[in-house]
Amino acid sequence: MLIILLACVFLAWRLERYVEKKYWKKNLSVNVRFTDTSIYEGESSALKEIVVNDKWLPIPALEVRLAMNRSLEFDKEARANSNVTDQSYKRDLFSFLFRQQITRTLPFVGKKRGLYTIDSAGVVGYGLFFSDNYYVEFPQQTQMYVYPGQVDVNRIRLICRAVSGMVISRNKLYPDPFEFSGIRDYRKEDPMNHINWKASARTGQLMVNEYDATTSIQVILLLDVQDENILKEEDLVEESIRIASSLAARLVRQKMDLQIRSNGRDRLADGELNVRQNAGAGRMMELNQKLACLETGTVSRTGEELIRAEAGREHSGCTFVVISKNQTDGMKSALQSLAGRDNQVLWVVPVPPSAEEISWKAPGVTAMRWEVEPWR
Repeated sequence: MLIILLACVFLAWRLERYVEKKYWKKNLSVNVRFTDTSIYEGESSALKEIVVNDKWLPIPALEVRLAMNRSLEFDKEARANSNVTDQSYKRDLFSFLFRQQITRTLPFVGKKRGLYTIDSAGVVGYGLFFSDNYYVEFPQQTQMYVYPGQVDVNRIRLICRAVSGMVISRNKLYPDPFEFSGIRDYRKEDPMNHINWKASARTGQLMVNEYDATTSIQVILLLDVQDENILKEEDLVEESIRIASSLAARLVRQKMDLQIRSNGRDRLADGELNVRQNAGAGRMMELNQKLACLETGTVSRTGEELIRAEAGREHSGCTFVVISKNQTDGMKSALQSLAGRDNQVLWVVPVPPSAEEISWKAPGVTAMRWEVEPWR
């Protein structure tokens, strides 16, 4: 009798192992996604895990393994069962009964700009007696941008005032030209010098000339991310990118057309960063996505070469904002060449708090010292 009982137990155990091995991943799904498509540096978001066991076979223990960039730092309780080396490795344990869904939300903080993706989730299933385990990978398609952080509003306002002052000064010297577009009836708000007296005499009523503006305020922003010294200054380069993002958003809101060029590689376009922002247009998302993906390790050309190439375009009466930490003699010479042809140049120089004041001056070039504060 005991032998028969032992035989039945053995057969049941073998059957249980067979059923688990064959059906453990049937109707099992794992979906991992970021709860936001984009955040700014220093902001919080979350990773959502949705695991479904849509069958009548329970799963005593299931482990979901994820690998995520270490620049996305798990917050508080979400750090449990995680290990940070080259990446942040996260392991979450689940236990399922019949036809059950479990959803977990893992909060994190975006510590550094970039485009972050999760391509797969590894899943380990354990048998009833934990004597066996089975592995499968579930492909994932989720991504999130971490945009450059926005610098203090009061500090960026100082740059905007400097740019606005240059634009006003330039427009006094070079009035915005107008193009004649037609004649229409006089309205009481029309200035007297717009009245067309010949047309008025011919028609017997006051007629005015109508004009269309042919130019708008344009600012060209040159972002230099060259950092090829032995001692890297990544904090200054990253601050340069934050300034570019924050300044672009504010200038566009102030109805200025903006052209942004950089010697950093735009991974989304596989070339140098080159974006045009029309006044008032809602394209800051595109610019911030490109800035999030801007590569700074190697540059296609030096900051000096970037500026000299722009000077070679022979702009006249333009306003330039150059953001560069590099204070070499070659850079200063390039800035002077850019300021020719009645152009005005504002040079924003990110520096560490211990750096000396900038005493260098040149006609048409205004240097603004930007002390880099510890990023939150």
